[in-house]
Amino acid sequence: MSKEIKFSLVYRDMWQSSGKYTPRVDQLCEIAPVIIDMGCFDRVETNGGAFEQVNLLYGQNPNTAVRQWTAPFNKVGIQTHMLERGLNALRMNPVPEDVRFLMYKVKKAQGTDIARSFCGLNDHRNLRGSVIGAKKGGMISQVALSITHSPVHTVEYYMGVVDKVVEYGCDEICLKDMAGIGRPVYLGRLVKAIKDKYPNIKVQYHGHTGPGFSVASMLEVARAGADYLDVAIEPLSWGKIHPDVITIQAMLKDAGFMVKDINMDAYMEARALTQKFIDDFLGYFIEPTNYVCSSLLVGCGLPGGMMGSMMADLKGFHNAINLSLRNQGKKELSIDQLVVMLFQEVEYVWPRLGYPPLVTPFSQYVKNTALMNLMDTLKGKPRWSSIDKDTMNMIIGKTGKLPGELAPEIVQIVKDKGLEFYTDDPQAAFPDELPMFEKMLEEEGWERGQDDEDLFELAMHERQWRDYKSGVAKQRFDQALEAAKAKAGAPIIVTRPVVEVPAFDVNKVTEEHPNALACQASAKGQLLWQYDVADPAQSKAPVIGSKVVEGKPMAYVQVYYGIEEVLAPKSGKIVSINAKHGENVEKGQVIAFVE
Repeated sequence: MSKEIKFSLVYRDMWQSSGKYTPRVDQLCEIAPVIIDMGCFDRVETNGGAFEQVNLLYGQNPNTAVRQWTAPFNKVGIQTHMLERGLNALRMNPVPEDVRFLMYKVKKAQGTDIARSFCGLNDHRNLRGSVIGAKKGGMISQVALSITHSPVHTVEYYMGVVDKVVEYGCDEICLKDMAGIGRPVYLGRLVKAIKDKYPNIKVQYHGHTGPGFSVASMLEVARAGADYLDVAIEPLSWGKIHPDVITIQAMLKDAGFMVKDINMDAYMEARALTQKFIDDFLGYFIEPTNYVCSSLLVGCGLPGGMMGSMMADLKGFHNAINLSLRNQGKKELSIDQLVVMLFQEVEYVWPRLGYPPLVTPFSQYVKNTALMNLMDTLKGKPRWSSIDKDTMNMIIGKTGKLPGELAPEIVQIVKDKGLEFYTDDPQAAFPDELPMFEKMLEEEGWERGQDDEDLFELAMHERQWRDYKSGVAKQRFDQALEAAKAKAGAPIIVTRPVVEVPAFDVNKVTEEHPNALACQASAKGQLLWQYDVADPAQSKAPVIGSKVVEGKPMAYVQVYYGIEEVLAPKSGKIVSINAKHGENVEKGQVIAFVE
């Protein structure tokens, strides 16, 4: 009898791989019955860190969204699965174990069946709490291996991780091929090794299209014994997203596998609804390049979504780089030349930083380090002159054990800074915090919520939950939508005064203020020139002469996962303002000068 391959629709990830937001809960409830009617899906990926944070950015309660979105699938027996980041759970920084354990209890009560847990470093210690917590919470524990291609990421390496998480009690293994750079035959060997040793463990493959390997990869892992494949549907398939279910179903059927038929009437309806959501407002936040495959990803190994980020970074730094080159009497560089140089720098940096799999947040660390190296070397400074705190924590082991060895020059930098390498369990550095948040609830007069879900949200996303409760989040989203419509040429209603910013001439500023330092946006998003994030009524654009303190926030950037602070580069006063309050800025873009 032919082996059956089952499909999971990664509807949430389709959107995250395309743009900044996912559909609102009312839109998700509209399309859920149509997805069910397609008849080909045994699983649907419904939620995760980005899903929760996007709902908070909308000013919506993510608890309500998860319950309503999962309910139709629960009713018909389609399993739902979420994605969580191991030690980081549903955010970008480490989470105490008691908060992590509460997450599984809450998400199971809300209707999520499977916890897909990954660690960007594949450190089994960071996954132990995920397996134990998921099982205690009544969920299916699926551990995801962060797939990449390097000399140290062998089948034997990944089997070492599998052995440990199976020992902890996980039920399933997922191959999370986030950049789509896993070589097909290699992935087949890995799946076969898992199934040979643990025949009762279910294996699911998740591969982005990216450089184009994923269709071949899906055939190879199916032949090797995989049980589930993650797929997408038009108009959000291919490009940097995922292969379309129609192609994969046809390929597997021809190869002799048992696959469910697709109700094409329902497929076309789901396709039309997804396009309607894009036309409604989500299209304003979709990055067009994410619809395009790129073979350049084979070499640098960065996830597809990072391509847009890298281009934004380069555009933000382009003027500053060429200014430095002009001052040195050197030839200026085009964006295309910088792209090639940056890809080459990523390839140089990555092995020297111990081959961390290039997935959130480690892909950002490697890319940022490569970018700063490029900036510094073009200015005549040595490499590694600028290593940010988060990257340094990765280097010294605070976030887990790196797969490979650090280069001697990196080890020496750690010693020169007087830092010590951390070898304990990363979770041990973050003690329990739930009692503190329970006290906060009492002080605010807030309820714990159904199944403690409000307590969980406060503990997991404190700043964003407070902004949701105060109504600030919705105000910000409405403003971001107005700005996006304006940029696209759509009519908008201006709901507040527009603060005019003088034209930016970097040469003039540096000539008049030779000791001034540039203040750069910390992320790509909406610039918030305000000192009190919690109270928009107190928001104010700075004026020339406004005083700032080195290392303290002088602005904020609203990004899809929360708020990023923009710290003053030195103590002094603002001598030039180069970006408006509410304007969309790129990471690294100069927004002001401080003298």
